Amino acid sequence: MHSLLENRQQLILANLDEANKRAQKAQEKLSEAKSQFEAARLKAEEIAKQGIINLNKDKNNSQIQTEEMIQRLDKLKKETLLSQQQKALQLLSKKVIQSSLMQVQSKLQDRIDSKFQTSINNFYIALLRNYGF
Repeated sequence: MHSLLENRQQLILANLDEANKRAQKAQEKLSEAKSQFEAARLKAEEIAKQGIINLNKDKNNSQIQTEEMIQRLDKLKKETLLSQQQKALQLLSKKVIQSSLMQVQSKLQDRIDSKFQTSINNFYIALLRNYGF
């Protein structure tokens, strides 16, 4: 009977030893899993931080590009307005000159008669004599 008890004791001790080994392996796996979880959590935080940084950079770049586009459009608008003003001024000047020439021509046509023509001819003859022709 003593041998039976001793076998039983050895079996219980072997089972306890095996249970302790399993518990130790489970503890190691738990510790490793916690470590991996912590590393993943830190990496996720870093990715989130980097995402926010990139988002802010993109936002700032978009604002800068928008401001540059607004400035270019404003410059283009001013250049277009200036060009249109110059064209309008040239057209107005042309019309004023044409109108003035038409008025002068009309006055000359009204004033040209034989007496006026004779006085102009005499004036040119006098000029030519003064120059010695």
